[in-house]
Amino acid sequence: MNQPDLGALPGTPAGDGWWMPGEFEAHEGCWMLWPERPDNWRERARPAQAAFAAVAAAISRFEPVRIGVSPAHAAAARAQLPSSVAVVPLAHDDCWMRDVGPTYLVAERPQLRGVHWRFNAWGGLEGGLYHPWDQDERVAAEVLSLEARGRYRAPIVIEGGAIHVDGQGTALLAEECVLNPNRNPGMTRERMEAVLRDYLGVTHFIWLGLGVYNDETDGHIDNLACFVAPGKVCLTWTDDRADPQYERSREAWERLNEARDARGRRIEVARLPMPGPLYMTEQEARGLAPSEACKPRSAGERLAASYVNFYFANGGVVMPLFDAPTDAQAAEMLRGLCPEREVIGVPAREILLGGGGIHCITQQVPDPRAPRVRPTARGAA
Repeated sequence: MNQPDLGALPGTPAGDGWWMPGEFEAHEGCWMLWPERPDNWRERARPAQAAFAAVAAAISRFEPVRIGVSPAHAAAARAQLPSSVAVVPLAHDDCWMRDVGPTYLVAERPQLRGVHWRFNAWGGLEGGLYHPWDQDERVAAEVLSLEARGRYRAPIVIEGGAIHVDGQGTALLAEECVLNPNRNPGMTRERMEAVLRDYLGVTHFIWLGLGVYNDETDGHIDNLACFVAPGKVCLTWTDDRADPQYERSREAWERLNEARDARGRRIEVARLPMPGPLYMTEQEARGLAPSEACKPRSAGERLAASYVNFYFANGGVVMPLFDAPTDAQAAEMLRGLCPEREVIGVPAREILLGGGGIHCITQQVPDPRAPRVRPTARGAA
C-alpha cells in the first residue's frame, strides 16, 4: 500500500487546473544526471561521461542545463562539463533523468508544478534493471524541492519515457510498457487512463502496442514515437520485413493512421529510419564491471537504437548519431519537420550501450511564462 506523502500537494493536477505541456513548447531549461556506476557504463563510465557532457554542451547552446552529480563525482564532472552547465549535488542510483525526474506541469498562471511518479527501476525485482533504486525514487522530490515547486505524488509506477503528450489533451502511450504487470499489478487500461487524466491533465489517449524491439524498458514510447507538434507524430521505422521491428512499427503506423487526437484531428505520421541494426561488441561488454545489482549485458545483444529518442530545445533539436547513412537521413527528415529549429547531432552510442538515448537522459523544464490555452475535452470548443 502506498503510504501518505506529507510533503506532497493535496488533490490532483487536473482538478487544480494543471496539465503537462508538449515537449516542443518553450523551455525554461533542462535537467540531466551524471553517469557513474561501472556495472552499467563501461570503463568506469568514462566514455559515457564524455557523451553526456557532449549532450549537455549541445543543449546549453539553446537553454540552461543543470546536471545532478553525486558529491563524490562533483569535481570530475565539473572538469568535463562546459562552464555554461550548472553542476548540482544530487544523489542518484543511475542517470535516467527522464524516468526518475519530475514531469512538469503548467497552468494558466505563470508557475510550474511537478508530478512525482513512483519508480521501481523498470520492473522491480521481477524484471527491473538494477537494485536498489531508493535514491532514484527520491530524485523528483529533490529536484522540485531545490526549485521550490509544488509536487504531486502519483499513485502509480510509471516513467517519464513512457509518456508523450501534445499539450492539447492527447497522450501517446505503448501498451507493452504502461500496462505491464511488473509496474502496477492488476492495473486495467480504464484505471490507468483515469489516473493519467488526473495527473497529466489529458482527455484523450492514443495507444500503440509494442515498443522498439529489445528495448529493456519494456517498450517506452519515447523510443518508438513522439509528438513533434499537435497532430504530428514521428515513428521509428524499417522497411526490412525480416527485421523483428518491422511488424511492431507497421502496427503502430496503422493505429496512428486510424487515430484522432483530443481535438478530433487525424494524425500526420513521419517515419524516421532506424539505424543499424546495432549490437554490443565483445570489447564493449568486457568493459563492464561484474555486478549482482545490475542487469548483465553481453556481446552480441541487439541495441534498441532509435532517432525518435531526441531532445527538443529552444530553437533546436539535439538528435543521436549512431550510423552515418541513416544519421544523415534522419537529420534531413527532422529539419523538414522542424524548419524553425537547428538540428544538431551528438554521437550517442555510449548512451545506447547503457540502455537509452538522448531523450532518456534529459528532462525539459517548461517556460511557465509561455502563453498557453488549457486543454479541452475532445470535441469541445
